[in-house]
Amino acid sequence: MMTLAAITAGFILDLLFGDPHWLPHPICLIGNLIGFLEKNLRRIFAFSNTALLLSGGFMVLIVLLCTYLVPYFILYEAEKISVWLAFVLETIMFYQIFATKCLREESMKVYDALQKDDLADARVKLSWIVGRDTKNLTSEEVTKGAVETVAENTADGVIAPMFYMFIGGAPLAFLYKGINTMDSMVGYKNDKYLYFGRCAAKLDDIANFIPARISGMVMMLAAYFLNFDSKQAWKTFWRDRYNHLSPNSAMTESVAAGALNIQLGGGHFYFGKWVPKDTIGDDIRPVVAEDIVAVNNLLYMSAVISILLFALIYLLEIFIAA
Repeated sequence: MMTLAAITAGFILDLLFGDPHWLPHPICLIGNLIGFLEKNLRRIFAFSNTALLLSGGFMVLIVLLCTYLVPYFILYEAEKISVWLAFVLETIMFYQIFATKCLREESMKVYDALQKDDLADARVKLSWIVGRDTKNLTSEEVTKGAVETVAENTADGVIAPMFYMFIGGAPLAFLYKGINTMDSMVGYKNDKYLYFGRCAAKLDDIANFIPARISGMVMMLAAYFLNFDSKQAWKTFWRDRYNHLSPNSAMTESVAAGALNIQLGGGHFYFGKWVPKDTIGDDIRPVVAEDIVAVNNLLYMSAVISILLFALIYLLEIFIAA
């Protein structure tokens, strides 16, 4: 029950306060560790593609050990002092793992710039939350980028971490965030990361396989409760859920596209190189800035449904085991 209470408290704290810039964030520390390891491993093992592949795997192993063992031993030692100290620390850990409000705030910066007809600023704000090149995007493409990011990260930033919290507490949730952060930093299919980032990218695909599909189903339920086009969301999900280079990303993007009656996806430039992608959804109506607001509503409703669903399953397991 302490784990459930800590997850719930962390979730509420995230909705209330998000990620204050003055507060040191553990994900930044994970990112710094990945950057340090990449820099040094590349210097030592850059002599062949096989060496890069192996060094990338070694980086993954170190990050996994650190992201799991550090929070595990912090909580282990805290519990020796007081169970309530451990509870407070784990609540703070859960709070910092969730990204619900942060995701909304960052995407709404794009929305605000579009509302002011400041396309240049909207492109800059979008570049903070996507990996694609943004300097030549139209206002519609900028909007699509923001909508896709919120839809995809409903799984990566909220529901998937929550899924692992309920299974293994803060240590397993941080391990997941380590995997996800590695993928976002090195999991690209370009000349620089094709070998070094391959292990991280494949592991991220595995870690997100079940949570992404749960997220798609939950988002369809959220679309129904929000009176969006839930029938189109269902149709688009089953037809387009694999229309992405990732086996998981289109699970939620397809639901969002169908629920909002818009078309997402398509190719983009990444690091100056054109990457072709399939489209997701039907071009029923033009994409408008208000779709960013709508997809954030889907994000919040999906987050609330997920924590209620996972909490119910958690309580049932305790009841059955008693």
